[in-house]
Amino acid sequence: MARKLFYEDPYKMEFESKVIKIDQDERGFYVVLEETAFYPTGGGQPHDKGTLNGFEVIDVEEVKGEVRHYTREKLPAETENVQGSIDHERRIDHMQQHSGQHIISAIFDDQFGIPTTSFHLGTDTVTIDLDTEHLSSDLLDKVERQVNEVIRDNYPVKSKWMSAEEAAEYPLRKPLSVKEDVRLIIIPEIDYNGCGGTHPHSTCEVMAVKFLGWTKNKKQVRLEFVCGYRVLYKLKQKHQILTEMKRLIPRPEQKLVEEVDELIKSSKEKDKKIDELEEQLLQHEARDIISESQGDRVIQCVFKGRPIKTLQSLGKAIIEEASDAYLILISEQENQLQFVLAHGADIDRNMNDIAKQIMSLIEGKGGGKPNFVQGGGKKVIDGDVFADRIKALL
Repeated sequence: MARKLFYEDPYKMEFESKVIKIDQDERGFYVVLEETAFYPTGGGQPHDKGTLNGFEVIDVEEVKGEVRHYTREKLPAETENVQGSIDHERRIDHMQQHSGQHIISAIFDDQFGIPTTSFHLGTDTVTIDLDTEHLSSDLLDKVERQVNEVIRDNYPVKSKWMSAEEAAEYPLRKPLSVKEDVRLIIIPEIDYNGCGGTHPHSTCEVMAVKFLGWTKNKKQVRLEFVCGYRVLYKLKQKHQILTEMKRLIPRPEQKLVEEVDELIKSSKEKDKKIDELEEQLLQHEARDIISESQGDRVIQCVFKGRPIKTLQSLGKAIIEEASDAYLILISEQENQLQFVLAHGADIDRNMNDIAKQIMSLIEGKGGGKPNFVQGGGKKVIDGDVFADRIKALL
């Protein structure tokens, strides 16, 4: 086992070590060291990143008792010693998020009887699953306030190695996952938890916690939050969005939601009116097409760039009026042909049979009801030629 420097000093970001092995597995090239400050993925906390002799470390995993440092490129085989450098911002961020989670889970459990069942430290936000089916706004406000009071009160965050018997003397929040070499994270009066993650020396280094919302997750809820510098980033991000909205909608901040709501309602009303007008236009176009066909039993039209949905709507409007006619509508796109084949109510024929016969002409596919079929394929022939080939079959 490598000597794990991140347990001795989580703030140690530079170190030197002897190389034990340089090898490769299904994940890629990796290096095993005599001692390391790189934290491997585990306990809901992602791995550290950084460099070894300038070679980028992209993953760190504990495999078969080895801490494997996966590098983007293979270190030279003759490398005997390395200078390791940890991504400082990533390490501090993970320490803030993980310790913030401990405090949040402690307050939910101790003060409100809601235990945490899982924890995930993501790249943008953090989530915990809570054993409850609902969280009220009032409860979230109370917990958030108490969590930030613990952070502000600057409690020490201690780690101690001990046996399972010794750990059992503490008010543990959940059963231990190991029976030997227990590492206990202690925030006096707040939290006593077996944990292998990295943590700061005091709660004040977490800086702040902000809840972002929750969603149902089976019979539990998933709470999303951020801690530390992520709070500042989220505030900056949201302020930029708000500033841009105020530029587009020159109203006071407290009136923006009301104004946007009105704009959405107005837009929906306009969309509805546009849909109604487009439907009326299609009805007029359908009547014009029927009139121009002069009683022809096969009505065919070829369009440029019309969407398939428009073809479908137009086709339905035509066969409602022309009950004794076949219909062929083709739309020529840049690289494809789309079609609608249909017939009126007075004709008894399955248009899927016709569609199957003409699919090979355009390497296409499609289908539908016996009286109304749609599909498409490659534009390997001209639209008018394609329509004439279909008409010949009819």
